[in-house]
Amino acid sequence: MSTKILIIGACGQIGTELTHKLRSLYGNDNVIASDIRKLNNDIVNKGIFEVVNALDYNQIEHLIEQYQITDVYLMAALLSATAEKNPAFAWDLNMNSLFHVLNLAKAKKIKKIFWPSSIAVFGPTTPKDNTPQYTIMEPTTVYGISKQTGERWCEYYHHIYGVDVRSIRYPGLISWSTEPGGGTTDYAVDIYHKALKEGKYECFLSEQTALPMMYMDDAIRATIEIMQAPSELIKIRSSYNLSGISFTPAEIAAEIKKHIPEFTISYKPDFRQKIADSWPASIDDSMARKDWNWKHKFDLASMTKEMLEHL
Repeated sequence: MSTKILIIGACGQIGTELTHKLRSLYGNDNVIASDIRKLNNDIVNKGIFEVVNALDYNQIEHLIEQYQITDVYLMAALLSATAEKNPAFAWDLNMNSLFHVLNLAKAKKIKKIFWPSSIAVFGPTTPKDNTPQYTIMEPTTVYGISKQTGERWCEYYHHIYGVDVRSIRYPGLISWSTEPGGGTTDYAVDIYHKALKEGKYECFLSEQTALPMMYMDDAIRATIEIMQAPSELIKIRSSYNLSGISFTPAEIAAEIKKHIPEFTISYKPDFRQKIADSWPASIDDSMARKDWNWKHKFDLASMTKEMLEHL
């Protein structure tokens, strides 16, 4: 049976680029993109697209049966900064969409699930530097609480029902092709836009706030590699730590100045500073490197060059 993929949340920041990549690998007819609304973009116009509410079990089940789906990538979620403004809806969306897909896999209607976790599962009591795979997890955000709970359910469904679910804890993701989606690490996307348009940027985090980041190309590759890996290589069924680069706003600004010498940055920390302070500064992803041979390609210099060229 050939691989037939359903992406839920295909028009989001990660979903957009993931859909393009999966279509290039598996063919347009084998990748069904879906989201809560129909936008006028390539995801909708250049392949199969369905409007679906991630909270509607029957809608998802219908699509899976209609297209004989084998793999589901559940990318729908309310991100960190947005979730803080609407905690009840964030919990509902982030948790119940996961339950729907896990239960469909438990019923043997699909073979494989990808569900993204995040560095938001960690909290202020987590070791900040080189955060280990197994460590204290006491998240202080709605988003982090929902992701940590989701990890536990993924592991449970794998151990109890044999569900083949795979997950990685994304760091902050940086992309030139989609607008920021309401995350705390979004400054590292916005800064490139403002550098080119205005030559200056006011950062909502303090200058020495180090956070784990990753260029989107690396994140998409990791997502597809973990799904393509043989099942026996996937030893962790909660979620794998994933790392690329760590930097501060001051360091990214210095890198941009190499390309745009007149660029200036100022700092005005807001409520997102507290969120960032609860997260790690760097991540130990040695388990992902060992189990399924993960390797990142982009560092701060090569990412900055790519971002500015594409924008």
